[in-house]
Amino acid sequence: MMRMIFTLAFAFLMTNLSAQDFGDHKSSTLTSKAWTELGKNNSDMAITYANKCIELYMKEAEKMQKSLKDFTAQEDTPKYWALNDVGTCLYIKAQALLKKGKKKEALATFKQLTEKVKYAQCWDPNGWFWKPSEAAQEKMVEMELD
Repeated sequence: MMRMIFTLAFAFLMTNLSAQDFGDHKSSTLTSKAWTELGKNNSDMAITYANKCIELYMKEAEKMQKSLKDFTAQEDTPKYWALNDVGTCLYIKAQALLKKGKKKEALATFKQLTEKVKYAQCWDPNGWFWKPSEAAQEKMVEMELD
């Protein structure tokens, strides 16, 4: 019985590990993959990709954050790629945690976003940048009211 449980657990682990493809490990690639997985309601993989981006680029994002006093103008925003992608990944991670029912962890992730990389911006395919920290702030207020 124990051998069967171990075998099933090992097979599950190997399947999940092989499903990950971090691509070129660029922050933009990881962020895109995290968004895609969140859209497919695959919260675990969304968190995996978001975490990898955060792990690899948080230090650079914090450095960029410290250089700013406010949100950048739209034409300057792409220069802050690490800040933008890490902020977006924190938002994605928090949303995925909410989908998993992990409200406490989601709240902590939203707070990390608003405190560490609050000037992050995310490109919307409709043609504008939006601010993950402002969206996170709104979600935190909603969560407090629930």
